[in-house]
Amino acid sequence: MNQLFRRKTYDANDQSTSLRRVLGIWDIVFFGLAAIIGAGSFSSLGEAIFRGGPGVLSLYIICGFACAFTALSYAEFASRIPKAGSAYTYAYASFGELIAWIIGWALIMEYSFGNIYVAFSWSDYFTSFLERLGVHVPDYLSTSYPEARKAYEGASENKDLINAWNTAPMLGNLRVILDVPALMINALITALVYIGIKESKNINNLLVLLKLAVIALIIFVGIGYINTENWTPISAEGEPSFMPNGFSGVMAAVSGVFFAYIGFDALSVLSEETKNPQKNLPRGMIIALALSTLVYMALTLILTGMVDYRKFDGVGDPLAFIFAPENANMPWMEFAVAVTAIIAITSVLLVFQMGQPRIWYAMSRDGLLPKKFATIDPKYKTPSFATVITGVAVGLPILFTDKSFILDFTSIGTIFAFVLVNGGILLMPRKEKLTGRFHLPYVNAKYSFPVLFLGGLFGFYYWQPEFFHHLMDWHDPNEGEFRLSVFLFIVINLVLVVLAFLKNLNLLPLLGLSSCLYLLTGMTHDNWFWFGIWFAIGLIIYFFYGMRNSKLEQDLNGDLN
Repeated sequence: MNQLFRRKTYDANDQSTSLRRVLGIWDIVFFGLAAIIGAGSFSSLGEAIFRGGPGVLSLYIICGFACAFTALSYAEFASRIPKAGSAYTYAYASFGELIAWIIGWALIMEYSFGNIYVAFSWSDYFTSFLERLGVHVPDYLSTSYPEARKAYEGASENKDLINAWNTAPMLGNLRVILDVPALMINALITALVYIGIKESKNINNLLVLLKLAVIALIIFVGIGYINTENWTPISAEGEPSFMPNGFSGVMAAVSGVFFAYIGFDALSVLSEETKNPQKNLPRGMIIALALSTLVYMALTLILTGMVDYRKFDGVGDPLAFIFAPENANMPWMEFAVAVTAIIAITSVLLVFQMGQPRIWYAMSRDGLLPKKFATIDPKYKTPSFATVITGVAVGLPILFTDKSFILDFTSIGTIFAFVLVNGGILLMPRKEKLTGRFHLPYVNAKYSFPVLFLGGLFGFYYWQPEFFHHLMDWHDPNEGEFRLSVFLFIVINLVLVVLAFLKNLNLLPLLGLSSCLYLLTGMTHDNWFWFGIWFAIGLIIYFFYGMRNSKLEQDLNGDLN
């Protein structure tokens, strides 16, 4: 049992690496903006607004709050461990090998599956842009097979998907339906990431500047078209409400909202390519997160103020949609947003595709994956084999998955990783404060966390007494799962209240842990089921390969011999 939880020690002064250290603090900020402001705003934001209404703004605040404290935990780890690997490396130092493997496996899911969704979104915007230029891509070459089949069998009103199924050429008994643009952009981004970090950095910085300029234009133009009545639509009870679908409706949007933040983790995998990582990486992460949250809050207010939230059902290009003929009717803005979306989503693909190989690189270096994954290209100084495998891992599922499944699957893995990062910091001993390095402030949670949690709980009860009166009714078809999740959340936090009092825990990571646990209450049993299947596969690989080939295991056997 001790073997499963053995920890790896890292020297905070060891900055040796086979990779190139070329990234400064503003490069980190721009990579963060590239990863966080992308598919979340240009695609999944529409679905989030439809589920939660204008009240989804509060969910962005909650997510921003959770990520702010999580950013401090990431920053503290980054200042202690200037190595590639993100939450995987941090878990290895705090929880031990088995948990590190679980986190590494979750990150593989996060980056690979996240990039599949982003590639689909890029394809949607790219084909729409070509249509505006008079170039038509056949429907059966711009969507996935499962999506077309689901639309056909469910008699969907999406004419493009139905047409893809009906017009697709036959190969024997199989319809030839595949998303060629998604496959194409995945191949191009993989090639760019293979070439090198410096080239990726320069292209990314340019893409981010263009993206931010157009987002600022959207906000500036959109203000003039806001109808404040759209912020309080009529609910099912016939009353004007900021949350027309209730608070459970807002929480149902958690996958779409949190998907925007999954790129935040990608920054920490760049430790070995960052100059002075103990200083630049923490600062860059925090600045990027703060700016991104403000942008999302502003965009949410603009979209829900310009258009009734119910119109966003099935809308995959919400920022262009608000300027469509049936809404603001501004073709030039619709065109500008479509072009910017392609740029924005390309930058997200770039950052995600950089993150995945470096996770495999770190796990391979520790012996948990075959040595081939740690191969460094002698010319470009990038994880060559891992980069190519990442391209394949993203490209193949594009052929047989659909967007809705991928969105939920990716978000739950990311939140789970954030939970363990915050928990990991609570297990780490306090370090000496050193000049030039980030240092996580210590705030004693002995009394503050119990007061904050119990006070917040009573405040929520006062605000939503009906919800608590039915908290134990888990059989309700609409809110039963959410109530069960909230009940478990309360129980876990009561345990944390006791631990905070007895162990004098640090309040900051404790707030991050509690906030991320709350975000998990928005996940359904289907999310947890597929999440469990993924982890079962990962554990099989660990016990049959990783545990036996672990570098810590090899070093131990060497000492015994």
